[in-house]
Amino acid sequence: MKDISVFDIIGPNMIGPSSSHTAGALRIALLAGKMVKGGIVNVKFILYGSFAETYKGHGTDRALLAGIMGFNTEDYRIKNSFSIAEDRNLIYSFEVNKTNKDVHPNTVDIVITNDSGKTTTVRGESIGGGNILIKKVNGVEISLSGDYNTIVVKQQDTPGVAAHITKILSDHHINIAFMSIYREAKGEFAYTIIEVDEKVSQDVVAELESNSHIESAMLIEV
Repeated sequence: MKDISVFDIIGPNMIGPSSSHTAGALRIALLAGKMVKGGIVNVKFILYGSFAETYKGHGTDRALLAGIMGFNTEDYRIKNSFSIAEDRNLIYSFEVNKTNKDVHPNTVDIVITNDSGKTTTVRGESIGGGNILIKKVNGVEISLSGDYNTIVVKQQDTPGVAAHITKILSDHHINIAFMSIYREAKGEFAYTIIEVDEKVSQDVVAELESNSHIESAMLIEV
């Protein structure tokens, strides 16, 4: 069976197809969507740099919309992502920002609203060859590649929370590949990003959330 690439799927009207503008864009949106609990009802994509200049010709818009709906880079539905979004009553928009020059050339901010009215903002960069980095979540600077199964914990910046997290993972024999803590300001909210080698069950996520200082834990499976 012939492998189908994202470039085959998006179609012949692309101008100068590149993995940065299609596969990378899709992967950013796919990870962003996995950071949201509940159904997604509204999404706004704010495009910077070369994304802003060429997003229609390269199919970046269709790729982003496909990713937020959970499609992977080999999904045949990418080419129909606009009509599928409309069938699902997903409200979406694209905004171009050509004034902010202090960002990576292939940058997108994704503003997502779920069915409970909660808004999550994710900034991603497509860094070449389909590789990406998630650089911000709700304004907090982080670094997430999406290459591992990942747990994203939002917590109060207080002693003992990191120990709680590592103990639970150890109790479940989950090996930590990378772990980093990012915070808004001392004593306020922080994000712990844990990239792991094993699959993680929702039971582990529930145990993490049992700590009163943890607001939420999200599992991102790759």
